[in-house]
Amino acid sequence: MTVLLREAIGDRLRHARTTQRRTLREVSRTARVSLGYLSEVERGRKEASSELLAAICEALDLPLSELLHLVASDIGAVQPVPSTAELTERVEPAAPSLEGGTLVPAVIGNDLSDLRLQPVLSHRLSTSLGEPRGAVVAA
Repeated sequence: MTVLLREAIGDRLRHARTTQRRTLREVSRTARVSLGYLSEVERGRKEASSELLAAICEALDLPLSELLHLVASDIGAVQPVPSTAELTERVEPAAPSLEGGTLVPAVIGNDLSDLRLQPVLSHRLSTSLGEPRGAVVAA
């Protein structure tokens, strides 16, 4: 079952508003958003911009980061999260982008929230002092 992001966001916004026992009208005034548009966002019919989400969250005294974290948890509970091994298998090595160097993908962490794809640059540098020597630099 696929959950749309706008539906999950709308559900969480409605839950926050009703938990505070506030009306659509009150929140729409505070957020300076039309009542109809806020209703559409809560029902998952409209895709809210980041500015609009920030205004609604501020009106609800709900940090945007908390809203996004809750939405991610909701979606993760419905859709299975692939394991780190499955994600690693999907990553293909990047083509060399610098002469003498290669970009190598690295996966860090055990959880999807810890997943970071970091390019690691290995490149040989020669020095001008004495005999040419090589050094490996990782960024």
